[in-house]
Amino acid sequence: MHRSALVLVLVLGLGLGSLRTLAVPYTVPPGNVAAFFATLPADATEVRFDGAAEYSCSTDIELPARPLLIVDGAGAILRLGPDSRGFTCAVADQKAAVARLSSRYIIRDFGLIEGGRKAIDLQATLGSSVRNVKCVRQTETAVDLRFCLMARLEHVFVTNPTGRGIAVRQGDWPGASAFNSQSNSTVLEQCRVYCATSTTEAFAVLNSGGVRMTDCVSEGAPCDHDLFLSAVTDGDEGGIAGNPVVKSFTLANFHVEHAARIASIHVNMPSKASVTLSNVYWNGPQKAPVIRYVMGQLNLQDIGWWHESFRIVTRLSAPRIAVQRCHSLLQVGEKSERTDRQAGVLHLDGPLVGTTQLKLNYVVVRDKAM
Repeated sequence: MHRSALVLVLVLGLGLGSLRTLAVPYTVPPGNVAAFFATLPADATEVRFDGAAEYSCSTDIELPARPLLIVDGAGAILRLGPDSRGFTCAVADQKAAVARLSSRYIIRDFGLIEGGRKAIDLQATLGSSVRNVKCVRQTETAVDLRFCLMARLEHVFVTNPTGRGIAVRQGDWPGASAFNSQSNSTVLEQCRVYCATSTTEAFAVLNSGGVRMTDCVSEGAPCDHDLFLSAVTDGDEGGIAGNPVVKSFTLANFHVEHAARIASIHVNMPSKASVTLSNVYWNGPQKAPVIRYVMGQLNLQDIGWWHESFRIVTRLSAPRIAVQRCHSLLQVGEKSERTDRQAGVLHLDGPLVGTTQLKLNYVVVRDKAM
């Protein structure tokens, strides 16, 4: 066979082989969205909504177990009934959760998911992602990640959640605990929560290590907390976090555009956990503490703006706080100005049992700016 003809045959053969391996997306028809996903064929790897259509669903939309399932909203609008948990996973117990870790989901490009208890309720996945999704008026939690390892939320916009905006946390099914079902190494990037008057936490990270939040925004009506960070294992937030498997948390370039009712950022992490808050900006005076500290190795970095109304409340008499390259008002004052309960911006309030005097043994302030 002539060389050029042989090359043509090989190219055509490779092309046909590639075509045979391409997955054809399944289009979601108008009607019962939950029933469509319940009967999704086993070969389906991509599901696409019609961007010109509006969908509704009164029940949970259970995602089937798949090595990878792409759910492409294509700009569509999805309205959920009041009892719906949106896109969710069926997890009976911890054994079933571990078995589901081989499943991975990409949920993307929804113009709007409105209503429901939740919009997205991912459970027991490894490497799933949610991006370019707008969630409006969920009553429980707009986006809830439970036992979602190495998950990523990007360009997720939550508006007027009744309860929480975005939660990253451990599993809560039978057999799950704060030690065996964390959402470790999850990333939130360029996510925004616009709070309603009833919003509790804009962002909550519970019993999960290595979580990173970058370029996120909390705004709208006042909420209880902009960020609630805790590793308490028994549910008693009045006590000290003691989860030994939670080691770190990182927050960078966090913009707060409103006031908090209880505290803007709540930190209750294990004593050896490193918590880094850098370039946090509160736009305007705050009546509540900007940080409520209970436990953890707290590192404050590159906070360039600090209003005289801002204060950090600690319940621990000897807090572990390092301040570096921050505004000069973020300081602990001169020795002659300190009291048993206050040192500069640091206040001992609601102290733990047996702690009555504020001690600065483990507080370091260096490289003051401005």
